Amino acid sequence: MTTQAQLHCLCLLTLYLTTGYGQEGKFSGPLKPMEFSIFEGQEPSQPIFQFKANPPAVTFKLTGETDGIFQIQPDGLLYHNKSLDRETRAVHRLQVSALDAQGNTVEGPVPVTIEVKDINDNRPVFLQQHYEGSVRQNSRPGKPFIYVNATDLDDPATLNGQLIYQIIMQLPKVNNVMYFQINNQTGGISLTPQGSQELDPLKNPSYKLLVSVEDMGGLSEHSFTDSVHVDITVKENIWKPPEPVEIEENSTEPYPIKITQVQWNDPGALYSLVDKENTPRFPFSIDQKGDIYVTQPLDREEKDAYVFYAVARDEQGKSLSIPLKIQVKVKDINDNPPTCPSPVTVLEVQENEQIGSSIGTVTAHDLDEQDTINSVLEYRIVDQTPKVPQDGLFLVQEYSGILQLVVQSLRKWDTPQYNLTIEVSDKDFKTLCFVQINVIDINDQIPIFEKSDYGNLTFPEDTAVGSVILTIQATDADEPHTGSSKILYRITQGDSEGRLEIETDPQTNTGYIKLKKPLDFETVAIHNIVVQAENPEPLVPGVQYNASSSATFRLMVTDVNEAPQFFQQVSEAKVSEAVAKGTKVGNMTAKDPEGLDVSYSLRGDKRGWLRIDPATGEIFSVALLDREAESLYRVQVVATEVGGSYLSSTAQFHLTLTDVNDNPPRLVKEYTGLFFCYPPKAPGSLIFEATDDDELTFRGRHFTFSLGSESLQKDWEVSKINGTHARLSTKHTGFEERVYNIPIRIGDGGRPPLERTVSLPVTFCKCVENRCFQPAARMPGIPPVGMAVGILLATFLVIGIILAVMFFRMKRDKGQHNAESSQASETKPLRN
Repeated sequence: MTTQAQLHCLCLLTLYLTTGYGQEGKFSGPLKPMEFSIFEGQEPSQPIFQFKANPPAVTFKLTGETDGIFQIQPDGLLYHNKSLDRETRAVHRLQVSALDAQGNTVEGPVPVTIEVKDINDNRPVFLQQHYEGSVRQNSRPGKPFIYVNATDLDDPATLNGQLIYQIIMQLPKVNNVMYFQINNQTGGISLTPQGSQELDPLKNPSYKLLVSVEDMGGLSEHSFTDSVHVDITVKENIWKPPEPVEIEENSTEPYPIKITQVQWNDPGALYSLVDKENTPRFPFSIDQKGDIYVTQPLDREEKDAYVFYAVARDEQGKSLSIPLKIQVKVKDINDNPPTCPSPVTVLEVQENEQIGSSIGTVTAHDLDEQDTINSVLEYRIVDQTPKVPQDGLFLVQEYSGILQLVVQSLRKWDTPQYNLTIEVSDKDFKTLCFVQINVIDINDQIPIFEKSDYGNLTFPEDTAVGSVILTIQATDADEPHTGSSKILYRITQGDSEGRLEIETDPQTNTGYIKLKKPLDFETVAIHNIVVQAENPEPLVPGVQYNASSSATFRLMVTDVNEAPQFFQQVSEAKVSEAVAKGTKVGNMTAKDPEGLDVSYSLRGDKRGWLRIDPATGEIFSVALLDREAESLYRVQVVATEVGGSYLSSTAQFHLTLTDVNDNPPRLVKEYTGLFFCYPPKAPGSLIFEATDDDELTFRGRHFTFSLGSESLQKDWEVSKINGTHARLSTKHTGFEERVYNIPIRIGDGGRPPLERTVSLPVTFCKCVENRCFQPAARMPGIPPVGMAVGILLATFLVIGIILAVMFFRMKRDKGQHNAESSQASETKPLRN
């Protein structure tokens, strides 16, 4: 190797070492298995790794998939002399051996794997130069109908080989709306929701799309692209709802019967029916050709129409499009006979009814479809019982069922009842209905009172409402328990205020006159009452009510002493709390029904604020009023009649007091715990709040704050925070350890303005854990701590001396007792 080549190799090795090729950042090492990753397209003569071997190895040998690209120098430097191409070979598997001077292998061979890493050196290419496809109108949006595909030779596991599809242009583009969309990963082209709804082959039978593909995932400006044209033909959608179907009910044809058909645009669809009405019996089915069948006879009277849906799905069970609405109408046949409205239809006819008069209507029913020939009914009388005075007294209109009297007027005493048999028929069936016609009496008799004058009745005015004051009786000769004989009573004169009412017994026609409202002697003392008796049915022509149908009586009301009555039970007044004593604040008046004089007094005047004029009912203030003590003052006014029984009644008087600014401001609470830590390290501040007892809306909560003495301004400062709060601040730190009582002047904004000076105690004290610590003060008569300790020690000393003396005496007494016991035992004689 020449010197220049050695220098070139050294430069390459230096470049290699600085650029970091090789596994784990190592650039040389012993002969062992190695793996390297190298980007394709790099300049040739690039060093990869320098292997080292121990003697007797003097050179190296390279074998395997070198492709003439990889070489190794005798000193073990592995390099490549050509650019790598991943698309030619992505992995090179080599073997390196160490040889001695005779060419014998002394180490190895060891495997060396070279992975060629991809760079984006290939552009994507569509597999076709032109694509053609077709789509049905109203196809499901998002379901691909054609795919475009492109390939890229770059590594698909890297961004270089990741392809993104995009529709660049749609021709024509209607109203600037895209009808087509593409899955940027798969290349599947489908309809947009707008395209599914608006695509119409009659308007635009074909479209041209320009589709692009881009590698690098479309994320790099250095990516490659390709494009292709896609021609799309729009086909008519054959997935359409069929015309409504009519099926004749109760058909005798063999089932199932094909009634209609649906078809998806492409073969292979799976069909099913959906009954959204949840019909208990669903008599329809569909096969996989799309043919729809009715599976059993239908009954129009059970259900006259069916609505259900046909669904087409793909093999995965996904719906291919919107379901189709299937409508089936059940066609009527005449399979129901007419039915009578009831077992017997009862009608009435007056005995003097004119010929041709309508008696009533027989209305039969038919369950077959209305307004068709199957439900047209005809009526015919087939029998009349009894046939007196002759047959054919009645006629029924052929199609309406209206019954008429056609021969002559009827008489109840001849025949009180007729029974008719009426045949009702439709096109194929006949039914017999029965009608009972009762001949009723005409109202040709008027009610007659048993007596025309019930005399005088006397009742006190406090007779209870609801009391029966008189029983009256009239009779009617018409047929009992009919509208012709029923009697209704009404008062025609003497009760203009409606104080009376009359109830009638429906069985006996007895009338009971009751009090509906209280009687009032002072209003009307005597009532001359006239009562009229009438029938609810009108009288026949020529017959009229006369004096026999009316009666009279005189109601005399006696006086009862009643208590005075107030014109209103609650009287309300409003005055200012600052009104002067003797001001009139209200008035309460009452009237005695008997016209006696009334005297007034107060009850419940617990504060003694008011007095009332006993003669006029005028109410005056007799003391200073205070809204803050009671804003709504309630008392009772008693009205007592003068003379008579001295009856009385009460009413309420409510006096509302409006506020005046008569309360100066004050502190909202007693501030006893305000303190600063001593010694203060910097000026500080405290917050306090003011209020007053006047009404909030009156004063508006706007207080002013200032120091109560100008001499304090060098030490203290008061500043307003808002309408109710202020801040007291110190101006320096030279305060003593004691309590300062700071006078604060507080003014309100009332009319007139009021102010008050309050004392705000502030303590400077030593603090423990941010709390004020104050040693207990010595109370008079209690010694200081040192003296108390001395007294306590002296007490303990005296107690100790006393205990010692007692212990010494007890010990001495015990010794004497023991000596005496010993001496006694020595002198005591022995017993045999």
